[in-house]
Amino acid sequence: MSAEATNPATPVPLTQGTFRRKTRARIDLRRLGRAALLGPTARNALPDAISHVAEAHRAHHPDADLEALRRAYVLAESSHRGQMRKSGEPYITHPLAVTLILAELGAETTTLTASLLHDTVEDTEVTLDQVGTEFGAEVRYLVDGVTKLEKVDYGAAAEPETFRKMLVATGNDVRVMSIKLADRLHNMRTLGVMRPEKQARIAKVTRDVLIPLAERLGVQALKTELEDLVFAILHPEEYATTRELIVENAASGADPLAAIAEDVRAVLREAGIQAEVLIRPRHFVSVHRVSRKRGPLRGADFGRLLVLVGEDADCYGVLGELHTCMTPVVSEFKDFIAVPKFNLYQSLHTAVARGDGEVAEVLIRTHQMHKVAEAGVIALGNPYVPSAAPEPDTEAAVDGERADPTRPGWLSRLLDWQEGASDPDTFWSTLREDLAQDREITVFRPDGGALGLPEGASCVDAAYAQYGEDAHACIGARVNGRLATLSTVLGDGDTVELLMDQDGSSEPSREWLDHAHTPAARIAIQRWLAAHPTDSTDSTDTTRPPASHAHARPAALTAGTTEAPHPDRPEASAVVDLPGAAVRIAGCCTPVPPDEITAFAVRGGVVTVHRVDCAGVARMQNSGRTEVGVRWGDTTECRVTLVAESFGRPHLLADLTEAIALEGVGIVSATVEPPTQQRVRHTYTLQLPDAATLPVLMRAMRNVPGVYDVGRAPR
Repeated sequence: MSAEATNPATPVPLTQGTFRRKTRARIDLRRLGRAALLGPTARNALPDAISHVAEAHRAHHPDADLEALRRAYVLAESSHRGQMRKSGEPYITHPLAVTLILAELGAETTTLTASLLHDTVEDTEVTLDQVGTEFGAEVRYLVDGVTKLEKVDYGAAAEPETFRKMLVATGNDVRVMSIKLADRLHNMRTLGVMRPEKQARIAKVTRDVLIPLAERLGVQALKTELEDLVFAILHPEEYATTRELIVENAASGADPLAAIAEDVRAVLREAGIQAEVLIRPRHFVSVHRVSRKRGPLRGADFGRLLVLVGEDADCYGVLGELHTCMTPVVSEFKDFIAVPKFNLYQSLHTAVARGDGEVAEVLIRTHQMHKVAEAGVIALGNPYVPSAAPEPDTEAAVDGERADPTRPGWLSRLLDWQEGASDPDTFWSTLREDLAQDREITVFRPDGGALGLPEGASCVDAAYAQYGEDAHACIGARVNGRLATLSTVLGDGDTVELLMDQDGSSEPSREWLDHAHTPAARIAIQRWLAAHPTDSTDSTDTTRPPASHAHARPAALTAGTTEAPHPDRPEASAVVDLPGAAVRIAGCCTPVPPDEITAFAVRGGVVTVHRVDCAGVARMQNSGRTEVGVRWGDTTECRVTLVAESFGRPHLLADLTEAIALEGVGIVSATVEPPTQQRVRHTYTLQLPDAATLPVLMRAMRNVPGVYDVGRAPR
């Protein structure tokens, strides 16, 4: 009985003429079951039941030794003998089908051996030690990685903890998840024998966890079929409508994609480029998405053209010919060869238009790229066998997202944050949220290293990705050389420099949770807030010093208060060419020696002295004020107004005022504005004993952790 016959929710085979991938015919599981029960006819002969597996395996690995597969099948068949699936087939048909899926994708012998045995430890008397003794440590590890935890021991936590166990195992050997994905695909194909509520529950887990994992591992062949099977179960009405659209298009007889494919072949033949041009039908979910995006579909919307060539350079040659000889849709061009996706995918995407308005999307890639695009990490073969000729950039790419394709960056981050999510419910909900972020960006550190982050990540996420829990002391960032708050959303290719509080006194704010998108950041912040409940309510008050500093630092002022000026402290001495006039230093720009200055006569016989670049000078001139000659006198003591820009953190005001006091400078008044977007603005009017100390003072203020700029009052 075929898988479709036992599964009413499985997409029904389409009528003749419908676009369909060229794949191996579906295996008759009932025939395999009979062969499994009969067993081999000769002691060391390859059993008939795995002949299809052997054929598919040899197509990718002609020199493969099949002895391990034979022994694995014999053990699996004898162990599962007498067990039946709910669909009525002998149980051995399930590991056979899972192994065939992997063999057709090009999995190597060790993976296939483990897939034949993947349910033996879970459902039979076979032990892990027995598997290890007979087949080696690698097969033992893979079988252990996909073996479920018992509900008797874990209760409701069995499912999330099983997935945690699989993911941790995948971190050491990515082939664990390859077997799990193939296992789930075959189970989804035969899900129709289950109760509807169980179908829906399994389909939701597949949608939320396994499909995103298949996408991240680049196994598009499994991902697309899983998507269609889930679509049929969870959205039967939309599935039926989409299927009807596909059937109607197939029955229409019009085939614009075939005509465009012929045009493309003619262009490439004339250019002398050897290429294979294929029509790739869209799967059900893809057609559904396109119809929602574009409205009524035209014939060319039901598929895409795939151009396969031999070398990378030929991809760009094909692109150039198509854009020269046909009408390109430039907005559709994407280069995933120069900038591969995080899941190993490489291809050129473009689109060409015909005169009648039909637009065909075109994918251009090499045969090897196509193999990886379909099978992802499975196409790597055994990724743990050292390559005879390692890539020259391997060492240089150690920080990159693609440096180790068997341990991609997203998986490393997932394994890091799961350690902090000990509660199964927290892990399960966070895992689903994490996997729902299906696009990634790469940002660069100033030292050239790279960080992989989900799309929409902020500087908060970058901080925890780079520093872990040490990111609690992060006070700001520079993005592409410009100062930015921690809430700044990062874009692909940005360079981010994280600014850390050197004395470690800074603490995370509850507001950071609003800007944290990665589980690692959220879990670390929540854990810190839970450990500091009394401090968390004050975390946003980044300017008020603690009471203990009030008597120890007499210069420290409370935010927003102003100290009265000291009339007995002289301002800088300026001599004006207007005898008898009272001279005042303008508060708008507070000039000090050796600033260039000018002066204006105002009411009451007073002359105000301004810096020549002060905005008030233009106003004075426009209002007709009389400009008066002025020069600096001999007195070195002066008054100046400085503005300090900083990121908010506890004790900042106290540290700033202490730095000012240590330079022997008196504070006449101080104003601290309320924090906005984690930034704080301080304005100080200061009495300097000598104008020459101003540069030293400003440098000392800039050296206070959290302060990123100090300047003269801009007014």
